[in-house]
Amino acid sequence: MAEFRLPKNSRITDGMVHKAPVGANNVKTFKIYRWSPDDDAQPRIDAFDIDLDDCGPMVLDALIKIKNETDSSLTFRRSCREGICGSCSMNIDGTNTLACLKGIKDIKGDVNIYPLPHMPVVKDLVPDLSNAYRQLTSIEPWLKADNSAPEGEERRQSPVEREKLDGLWECVLCFSCSTACPSYWWNGDNYLGPAVLLQAYRWISDSRDDRKRERLDALDDSFSLYRCHTIMNCAKTCPKGLNPGKAIAGIKSEMGQR
Repeated sequence: MAEFRLPKNSRITDGMVHKAPVGANNVKTFKIYRWSPDDDAQPRIDAFDIDLDDCGPMVLDALIKIKNETDSSLTFRRSCREGICGSCSMNIDGTNTLACLKGIKDIKGDVNIYPLPHMPVVKDLVPDLSNAYRQLTSIEPWLKADNSAPEGEERRQSPVEREKLDGLWECVLCFSCSTACPSYWWNGDNYLGPAVLLQAYRWISDSRDDRKRERLDALDDSFSLYRCHTIMNCAKTCPKGLNPGKAIAGIKSEMGQR
């Protein structure tokens, strides 16, 4: 399991244990990271025994059940529940993923849940993504075309041109890949990380965009792109099955063809 950015001079302690209702026969324990910077001196792990016969199949279902029925102070992000918005990204059973896509039955033993690693924690399972979104903004993830589209028409692409975007547009910006990347842990202030670089390549590859050279020039320094060491944790952890490492290699290839 990855290390987590803890408050200075602190350690994780054992917290409260919440037992399942009497008579529950199909019980699983969820051990959840808890820490409120405003109220808690130390992070802790609270344990919740959940009756799986009275719970949905996904880890997110269990978290919602805990918040609704046991501890309303439990804090996490969630929205679509369909693996589309990327809000419920967290570290589950040692892997960064989306809680709405992670099946409870796929996890043997207790379910250990932490926030995304190596990110400041706002509260409990909510990481501070301010730096990640600042980096995303820096690559200007929108179409930049020199001419307007024909009146009443779309900007057209051939099937071959459109196919180049497959494996790129599906990213939901959950940042599971970036927070699983050792290079991002070490250089997160300057290295853009796999999530943002995949987004950059999505626009570099778009035939409708007229600023490829400008986009490549903006990445041509010693940190933004070249801190990638092809460890490939990004591809292993992506809950959407994408390969940011391949996208990063694509950007490097484009750099050599300028």
